[in-house]
Amino acid sequence: MRVVVLGAGIIGVSTAWYLLEQGHEVTVVDRQADAALETSFANGAQISVSFCEPWANAGAPFKVAKWLLRDDSPLLFRPSLDPKQWIWGLSFLSQCTTAAFERNVEQLVQLGRYSHESLKTLVAQTGIEYARLERGILHFFSSQADFEAGAAGAEIMRRHGVDRRVLNRAEVLAVEPALATFGNNIHGGTFTPSDESGDACVFTQKLARLCAERGATFLYEHDILALSRSGSQVDAVQIGNIRSGKRSELKADAFVAAMGSYTPALVRPLGEFLNIYPAKGYSATLKLKKPEQASVVSLLDDTRKIAISRLGDSVRIAGTAELCGFDSDLVRPTSRTRCEALVKRYEELFPGVADLSETNYWTGLRPSTPTNIPYIGRSKKAGNLWINAGHGTLGWTHGAGSGHAMAELMAGRRPPLEFGFYGATVR
Repeated sequence: MRVVVLGAGIIGVSTAWYLLEQGHEVTVVDRQADAALETSFANGAQISVSFCEPWANAGAPFKVAKWLLRDDSPLLFRPSLDPKQWIWGLSFLSQCTTAAFERNVEQLVQLGRYSHESLKTLVAQTGIEYARLERGILHFFSSQADFEAGAAGAEIMRRHGVDRRVLNRAEVLAVEPALATFGNNIHGGTFTPSDESGDACVFTQKLARLCAERGATFLYEHDILALSRSGSQVDAVQIGNIRSGKRSELKADAFVAAMGSYTPALVRPLGEFLNIYPAKGYSATLKLKKPEQASVVSLLDDTRKIAISRLGDSVRIAGTAELCGFDSDLVRPTSRTRCEALVKRYEELFPGVADLSETNYWTGLRPSTPTNIPYIGRSKKAGNLWINAGHGTLGWTHGAGSGHAMAELMAGRRPPLEFGFYGATVR
């Protein structure tokens, strides 16, 4: 088939790769000048199959209310008159039960395992290097109450076959000795040795180059304007060259919408409703002054809800979420406060280790669903339109598997995992 993939982040490029594997003719369209320059650009760098708990849980409403007035809170909800925000918020609250949490965890673990295996096979096949560290993920707690809650969460994950180990303080410091300076503040942790980390942007851009070498066409610096429908099919996508202003259309046999938070607006004129809302996340990438004293194991700091990942001679500190629509500003007071809180926390954990003179702040709009489960499957409104969006904070974790599953579904095969694929059921 001729397939047009809309979006060149980790999801879109992974989809393109697996479609090429099946012999399709692939064109990828993106408004940026290269792949992975939006939400995939400077994320937390973690492949967190075993740390995939949905945001929605029984304690979430209390925490959100407690954080409501704090500009540096881990999750900040800015109420607006946007009905889409309220629809998303009410749906999120409906998922804040123990039963819903366990149901959603099961699907996320299934997709995560499938994706991790797909990634490992792809890396072995291509030899792509992306500052990969297969050292696991260590989640540490700065209060006894949080540690006990974390241990309970680990038990839930173990019920789903995840090897998440509960550690005392000494065991946490044995896994990551660089935390020794902060050690007296640590009450314990959990550790999953099978998880890993790496630079999603580097990976995605290198994979895009390989796709191009295999014949894929990449139309960068092109706005994706609208889908044109004829009967029950999409027959073209309208695009605009950002440099020249010229508009044109691309015809194809099939289309894949993988535009992250912007996917719902593209498909809504067709009558398709996707409950995806942007969650603004932040990161800082710092050069290391003392790399020998920096952490190597990828970390999750429970107090600040941030990820810390080593990327060669740099470190990435990422996290927090702000539900404020499509705001990607980095200069307003709230944005600066949230960015500076990341660096301040890293300095508390690892004093003097990083160069703070160049902070490389970044923000991205994570395409979040109330369940944290993405939409992967055929459109309900157009038979040749496919959706691959809504991966939230797990786009890097689920990227390879989502692309692999998408190509399998488009070939009429059901991928080998228990997952609620979107749209028409595949036998």
